[in-house]
Amino acid sequence: MSRVYNFGAGPATMPLEVLEEARENLVDFHGEGLSIMEASHRSKMYDEVHTQALSLIRELYEVPDDYDILLLQGGASTQFAMVPMNLSLGGKAEYADTGSWSSKAIKEAKIQNLDLSIVASSKESGYDRIPSEINFSDDADFAYITSNNTIYGTQYKTFPTTKAPLVIDASSDIFSYPLDWSKVGIIFAGAQKNAGPSGVTVVIVKKELQDRVKESVPTMLRYKTHAEKNSLYNTPPTFGIYMLSLMMKWIKNRGGIEAIAKLNEQKASILYDVIDNSNGFYRGHAQKDSRSLMNVSFNIKDKDADLEAKLVELATKNAMIGLKGHRSIGGLRASIYNAMSKEGVQALADLMKDFAAKNA
Repeated sequence: MSRVYNFGAGPATMPLEVLEEARENLVDFHGEGLSIMEASHRSKMYDEVHTQALSLIRELYEVPDDYDILLLQGGASTQFAMVPMNLSLGGKAEYADTGSWSSKAIKEAKIQNLDLSIVASSKESGYDRIPSEINFSDDADFAYITSNNTIYGTQYKTFPTTKAPLVIDASSDIFSYPLDWSKVGIIFAGAQKNAGPSGVTVVIVKKELQDRVKESVPTMLRYKTHAEKNSLYNTPPTFGIYMLSLMMKWIKNRGGIEAIAKLNEQKASILYDVIDNSNGFYRGHAQKDSRSLMNVSFNIKDKDADLEAKLVELATKNAMIGLKGHRSIGGLRASIYNAMSKEGVQALADLMKDFAAKNA
């Protein structure tokens, strides 16, 4: 079997060994005579999968006991609405706008008629950086950031310090570096970039915040509902959670999140070195102090669309796919999440260097 290097932004590449283990157990799960997709979410067979996924997340991420781990559906986009529904006390909600996804979260919050303010934004510079000054009010109901911006290739290096509960949309960099939980109120992410297939949303929420929810919030949209039922209030995305558990096991077998973080730094450095040493042939979108370790967004000199298309075509012929940039900014983008191998990144770097030499 020949597999390509998938640099797409998501759903993203997954480790071959994870896919092979899932394939081995797909029809007959551990000799039970049925697939995990067919098993009742109330069965002992599935309960073991569910429990393992939750326990591995808590172990690997070192999640404190005063946080609940929820495995939900609806993607991060549903969290854009659930966060204000569950955390708003009628006071201020404050957001940092660093790209398309934070803008969409702001839009959803405004639908709920919150007293909302944008305390920092990099919109005027094309979202090419994380704002240097982000000052949230201590008395805000909550403060909201998007930790990594897939389209623009920017990422927080440290989280803002605030007395208000900090909400972090970590959809594209969850499980890619250790967390300082003293700064976190809620962190959430769709699984389809770093933690498995699409369909599962990981939400880690401080217990004390769950009591804020009003009775007017629908039952399914309350964090407390899912926390009290161990994410089994309704039928969860069972197969996706199984794959999530395999991904957590894969991370553990590679030395845990600290080891993965070091590897992510090495992979990103390989590509950024090519960009920085190309004599201007490649130009990164993000400012250097805001560069993402997950998404490397760049252009070819003078934003030459023809050359960019030529590189995408050449890469595809060499079994490297997903390099076309997001339609909103164009250019090129290499997404190098946890499961992208260092070998894959090096193969792309070598291709880019050769392409620059021939087309400069």
